Amino acid sequence: MTPRPESSGSRPKGTAGEKIPEQPTAAQQKSAAKKTAVPKQAAAKKAAPAKATARKAAAAKTTVGKTVAKKAATKKAAARNTAVEQPTAETATAKKTAVKKTAAKKSAAKKSAAKKATTVKATAAKATAVKAAAAKATAADTAADTAADTVVGRAAAGKPPAAKTTAKKAAAKKAGTARSAAATTTAAGAVAKKAAPAEATAKTAKKTASVKKTASAASAVAKSPAKKTSAGKVPAGKPVAKKSAVKKAPARKAPAGRAPAGVAASAQVVPPEMEVAVSPAVDAVDRERLLAGTHHAPHSVLGAHPVPGGIAFRAFRPYALSVAVVSGELRAELHADGEGFFSGLLPLREVPAYRLVVEYEGTVLETEDAYRFLPTLGDLDLHLIGEGRHEELWQALGAHPMTHEGVTGTRFAVWAPNALGVRVTGTFNFWDGTGHIMRSLGSSGVWELFLPDIGEGELYKFEITRPDGSKTLRADPMARRTEVPPATSSVITSSEYEWDDAEWLARRAEAPAHEAPFSVYEIHLPSWRPGLTYRQLAEQLPGYVKNLGFTHVELMPVAEHPFGGSWGYQVTGFYAPTARLGTPDDFRFLVDKLHQAGIGVLMDWVPAHFPRDDWALAEFDGRPLYEHEDPLRAAHPDWGTLEFDFGRNEVRNFLVANAVYWCEEFHIDGLRVDAVASMLYLDYSREPGQWTPNEHGGRENLDAVAFLQEMNATVYRRVPGVVTIAEESTAWDGVTRATHHKGPSGFGGLGFGLKWNMGWMHDSLQYMSHEPVHRKYHHGEMTFSMVYAYSENYVLPISHDEVVHGKRSLVSKMPGDWWQQRAGVRSYLGYMWAHPGKQLLFMGQEFAQGAEWSEAHGPDWWLLDPGYGAEPDHRGVRDLVRDLNTVYRATPALWRLDTDPAGFEWIVGDAADDNVLAFLRLDPEGVPVLAVSNFAPVTRQDYRLGVPDDVPAWHEALNTDAARYGGSDVTNPDPVKPEPQSWHGRPASIRLTLPPLATVWLRPA
Repeated sequence: MTPRPESSGSRPKGTAGEKIPEQPTAAQQKSAAKKTAVPKQAAAKKAAPAKATARKAAAAKTTVGKTVAKKAATKKAAARNTAVEQPTAETATAKKTAVKKTAAKKSAAKKSAAKKATTVKATAAKATAVKAAAAKATAADTAADTAADTVVGRAAAGKPPAAKTTAKKAAAKKAGTARSAAATTTAAGAVAKKAAPAEATAKTAKKTASVKKTASAASAVAKSPAKKTSAGKVPAGKPVAKKSAVKKAPARKAPAGRAPAGVAASAQVVPPEMEVAVSPAVDAVDRERLLAGTHHAPHSVLGAHPVPGGIAFRAFRPYALSVAVVSGELRAELHADGEGFFSGLLPLREVPAYRLVVEYEGTVLETEDAYRFLPTLGDLDLHLIGEGRHEELWQALGAHPMTHEGVTGTRFAVWAPNALGVRVTGTFNFWDGTGHIMRSLGSSGVWELFLPDIGEGELYKFEITRPDGSKTLRADPMARRTEVPPATSSVITSSEYEWDDAEWLARRAEAPAHEAPFSVYEIHLPSWRPGLTYRQLAEQLPGYVKNLGFTHVELMPVAEHPFGGSWGYQVTGFYAPTARLGTPDDFRFLVDKLHQAGIGVLMDWVPAHFPRDDWALAEFDGRPLYEHEDPLRAAHPDWGTLEFDFGRNEVRNFLVANAVYWCEEFHIDGLRVDAVASMLYLDYSREPGQWTPNEHGGRENLDAVAFLQEMNATVYRRVPGVVTIAEESTAWDGVTRATHHKGPSGFGGLGFGLKWNMGWMHDSLQYMSHEPVHRKYHHGEMTFSMVYAYSENYVLPISHDEVVHGKRSLVSKMPGDWWQQRAGVRSYLGYMWAHPGKQLLFMGQEFAQGAEWSEAHGPDWWLLDPGYGAEPDHRGVRDLVRDLNTVYRATPALWRLDTDPAGFEWIVGDAADDNVLAFLRLDPEGVPVLAVSNFAPVTRQDYRLGVPDDVPAWHEALNTDAARYGGSDVTNPDPVKPEPQSWHGRPASIRLTLPPLATVWLRPA
């Protein structure tokens, strides 16, 4: 991390490039002043009586003038040795004594004062202040208010004694008489002692004299007479504090019972003994880093900070013409330091509540100072992020409209540990982030900034300075809303949506997914009905899916992705629903409507990899961050993307929290995790020499295993009733086993609820693609799935992957003419719905679309147009799907024991020559369903099948060859009674008519 330079304002500054020595404390300076001044003052006081006697007849005015001159010379000598001025109250008291008494008496008084400095100073100051207030109450109040205003308006820097003496002489000459001048000086000195540095005495006296001449001047705007003192008179090595021009409302008399205005002002300003003024300007090192956007702690420099001499205000406002600080009635113009920097030093005791008034060309903006706020993230957030355990990461990072310290605005936070600096840029600063530098929060790698007055709908990105000094503009990895692609900006958002699906959420956890009916309709939202938004889809999709009887929909990736042709599987906005169809709340509306229709919502989730776009995650802060640092581990060989570094705490946290985010924030009922196999194996699609074994010498990606286990455990713990589904195409042991149960391989289970049965899908489609005459040679492709059917909790998927890229649609995979193709699809679907496991069917296949799916135009809905000649053929297949779901949901034997071998019994699995399969499905009470499939294009009369002898009769529950589905209507209309003839190892048997290319379901009559 960049070393933190000493903060400007931490000590007085010398000239540019000069090393500033350590300054003595105020107490040390005061002590030194007394030791040096006393001998010299004593000598002067010894000579004073002689001079008074010799010149006793001289005019009092002359005596006063000479005495004042001597005292000024003495003070100048003392200041030259100690650089500390004597309190003005003592000076004023001595001058008043000289007017009232003889020079001898005055000298004696001075000698006594020198011996008891502390007592005389306190007594004289108090007596003088009281006398001044009693003598001229109105004038004193006005003078005191005006003097206080003057003090607040200038920097509290010590001035050379010579300049001060000159100012005193000028004030005395301007007064009408010596007595009047002395009295005026005394009153001014009393106020100045309470409210300002010693330098203010002469200037206050001048201002008080002006007040006496013109009564209206008391309410005038405070002036800054600092110009009268030449900078050239400042001793070498002493910094010059800038003076901020201050304006205030007209001075008012203090109400009865309250301290005079001068006393009230003293509670706000710095007393003289604390006054060692510093330059408030940003030093050269900080200035350069702020301009370059590489400052890790801009809040330590900008904003308001207590410094010796008062409060330093610093602002960085590129393109501003002027900047003023406003606090109550106080308004102080900051000095323009160039390049957008403004600074000023106000002699205040503590940082007030303030705002900035910024003038640009043609406009004036009053706003909060972004650099006056404490961090919006606490130590617990940062600790959890570092540990990789922040389960609500989206609440900590990203852009969040909020109220912070009573001010509304937006909090920005991003993880970029390798960055030299990060700035926020967006529409609110015209895409120039120069003035919006973020701060680094310790060693967490998190950068944070709260920007007042910025709200929902603004576009933004992060400007990151890489370790090599180059810059990159990045979208927010945690953005919860994005621009519509191909635009890539993130959008500030907050949700106002009110859900109405409480009944669904309460019901969904009643039974685990593998023990409940689970029939899924997979859809690609942008192309299901091209052109519809989320809210328009909410008007059509729930009704369509409910009518077909599916229990769930599975949405292909909804998270934002730049390339539509990836179908959403190359994600750049992991926390943002795609803006192509609407806002995040619009997507919530769609999910809500599906739930209200009794339909669960699953979503494809892609934690395996991400694209290389230079505005997204790839080398986010200039070095491999989300991807693995080893290029062999980072590059995905199949898709040209980058794989996540699952071993890094923060990356794992990013993904685990993302899974929780979709389930909690959008009420998603389940996640289908994409490309799990590519995550589990180090040698996935890699040749020897292109991968490195794990610590045990194996090919398993141990980091990915740990990540998947943590993700599943966290989701199931936090969101009851959800299900996670793995798209895993290998024989990895324990994909759906609990994480704490170790298998033969020594690994605990991955913890998924369900797994896609890719083997069943591949084998069964391969079988169906053969000509019926050849199927007897491939009969095992339909029966092998039962060898491993209970090794995992399976879903039988006919997904989008099987109907694209030249694989042809489901109906087009079938051999034969159009009638045989449709019959083949119907028989296959009947077999699929009866087979152990859950079902998934991709859109368009429910009505036997002949063309492959295209994301550009979606399903061929025109096939269901009544005006189309073949419309009954397509509508018949869709009607079959509806009836399959209806019977399936009403028959527990078809789903209750999907993962229990007790729920399945073969009747005949070896009738290869006949192309026939028959089996029983059973519910926990033993109630059976008989499923028989004839994959030959011939009718088989009186086909004998063995059955249990405890069922008195069977009747057809469903026949895929029925006329209403477009079949030949070969059915078994009457109940079929068993005969006492054993067959297929059963004590009884029945004779059925098997329709051609059809599946028949029978259940007890």
